[in-house]
Amino acid sequence: MSNLLTSFIETNQPLVEKTLHDLINDLEAPQPLKDAMLYSLQAGGKRIRPLYTLAVLKELDIQNEDAIIVASTIEMIHTYSLIHDDLPAMDNDDLRRGKATNHIVFGEALAILAGDALVTLAFGIIARLQNISPDLKIDLIDKLSFSAGAEGMVGGQVLDMLGEGQTLTLEQLEEVHLNKTGALLSFSILAGAIIANVSEEIRSALEKYAFHIGLAFQIQDDILDVEGTSEQLGKTAGKDLKSEKNTYPSILTMEGAKIELQTQYNLAYEALENVQMQNGLLVEFANYITKRSN
Repeated sequence: MSNLLTSFIETNQPLVEKTLHDLINDLEAPQPLKDAMLYSLQAGGKRIRPLYTLAVLKELDIQNEDAIIVASTIEMIHTYSLIHDDLPAMDNDDLRRGKATNHIVFGEALAILAGDALVTLAFGIIARLQNISPDLKIDLIDKLSFSAGAEGMVGGQVLDMLGEGQTLTLEQLEEVHLNKTGALLSFSILAGAIIANVSEEIRSALEKYAFHIGLAFQIQDDILDVEGTSEQLGKTAGKDLKSEKNTYPSILTMEGAKIELQTQYNLAYEALENVQMQNGLLVEFANYITKRSN
């Protein structure tokens, strides 16, 4: 990881952690519910999504005190999806980020409700922002609901479930990943563009970058599920193979998956190059995503 990216993360990750804690801690809600919400929010994680939002603004030299709040709401939605994905009715996992999953600690009912509370809270927080114009808040809520909902992350999870035990084409697998993982990651990048109110040219370039880096992120996840260990990943390694899930290595072979990973990185880089943003944080994030070990 470069000094530029390391410095950025060391500065901003603690701000994300504090904001998440404060937003939940200040709720007038039953304490067991808050405990369950905070348990998964504070279970660790790289915070790639909120950091991406802040990185876009840093690249564009835009400051907005509500940006950290928007970034944190994206992490809330990501965390809700993990809580629900781990449930017995879904992936049935008992380990997440090296810790017992939410339903193992709090029971299935409270885990479901903690996820519900996180996703609904996120939209309310954005609606109440004070330093972003009403038009931009509507744009944020509209794009987030699309990315997280039936045409994005939730729909992708359904496609993933339907594909188990079947052999998908590469195009079908790409559709799964663009929705299940890529949609929310892409929104993280788009959110920075919306807050900055950028030109259509820059917004289009960032959307293209987000598209390709979202695929790259999932390809690397698929590779790590085969090559990584449970200790490295903080979750059960090899679970995709045991569940007969379609992955890039299973369809393209491991060598083919690594070639595709590099292709997606190159396309993401080209998108930034077209708007002279190829020498900063977004490229460093792309390097990190394609070379990470967890």
